[in-house]
Amino acid sequence: MTDQSKPQIPADMKAFNAKLIAEFRANKGQLSGQLAKSKLLLLTTTGARSKQPRTTVVGYRRRGDQYIVIASNNGAPGSPGWFFNLLAHPVATVEVGAERFDVRAAVAAPEDRPELTKLIEYLERQQELTGREIPIVVLERAG
Repeated sequence: MTDQSKPQIPADMKAFNAKLIAEFRANKGQLSGQLAKSKLLLLTTTGARSKQPRTTVVGYRRRGDQYIVIASNNGAPGSPGWFFNLLAHPVATVEVGAERFDVRAAVAAPEDRPELTKLIEYLERQQELTGREIPIVVLERAG
């Protein structure tokens, strides 16, 4: 694997995400630039240890009424913080476009992985960047 195959990660990811979140909310889910056509949602979880709300930008695909996301962490050796937050507190809030609603998260069952993998065309690229199996998370509307 060459450095060119790795995704470009901003030097200050926290600032980058804060800017994306602000733009997303100001424009009802519409982003500009390279991310204008991306399928992104805002995921607000409850911190596993802090119990504080944490919002992150996550790519998604749909399967019926479900939102499917992957805990790739840009191919890092460990899963992203939001994944551990969902394991501790599976009820979260999703913002898609101008819509905001609560979801219940569950890690996809092993037998569901093949079908879900077909929906997420970028999973294979991300999987090649890490030795761990990237979790697939299914978000379903709560209530």
